Amino acid sequence: FWNQGRWEEAEKLEVQVVETRKTKLGVDHPDTLASMANLASTFSEQGRWKEAE
Repeated sequence: FWNQGRWEEAEKLEVQVVETRKTKLGVDHPDTLASMANLASTFSEQGRWKEAE
């Protein structure tokens, strides 16, 4: 979705991934942090700077 500029769909999927990884792996796990970075990038691409923080 991200490569196609389908931001809303990418965001929904990334939010699910972040929440699942937080629950299963913990907040500080590298995979969780990578997912959080992906979500932040999606917000950034949409000009949603506050949410990207």
